[in-house]
Formats: sequence, structure tokens, C-alpha cells
Amino acid sequence: MGKHSRPGPSNQPSRAVPRVDAANPFAAYDKRRRPPMDIYRRHRPVHGGASHLRPDEPRVLEEWSGFAYKPVGTAPSLTAAQGWVSELQIGDDPMG
Repeated sequence: MGKHSRPGPSNQPSRAVPRVDAANPFAAYDKRRRPPMDIYRRHRPVHGGASHLRPDEPRVLEEWSGFAYKPVGTAPSLTAAQGWVSELQIGDDPMG
């Protein structure tokens, strides 16, 4: 097995990236508008650093706008921010 070969049979396409629908003229555009790793909501510490450190400090809440993450509010603590992120269920696409 080579250094950069992927696991699985060589005659099957990679499952890491969803297929692009050839019949849809906007398929490439839609693919570019997807957030990194399909994460539509995230939180960041106000003063930087690792997100698990200082759990009692405030967090900045960010949502994917279709082009970039935009700040939409703050949370008083790590648990409140994690609760806000988990409100959006897996598989829900806020873009459409």
C-alpha cells in the first residue's frame, strides 16, 4: 500500500466528499456554500485559547452564513454555549 493510498477498493469513489449531482447546474455552487465539516454552529472563547479551558468564561456564538461564520451572540459559559450548538439537530440544514 502506497503512502497516500486510501483504504478500500480502488474501483470505488471516496466516501469523504458527497457526490455532485451532474443534472443540477448549481451543484458546484451549493458544494462551496457548505460549512467546513458540516458544522453550522460553533462557539469560541471570548479571549481566545482552547475551548475546554476556563469553562466559566463567556463564549462567542457563531453561525454559518453560507460564506463564513458570523457572530450571532454570546453565552455566559461553556455549558450554555454547548447547549446552543446542540439545539440545531444533526441533518438540519439552516441554508435550505
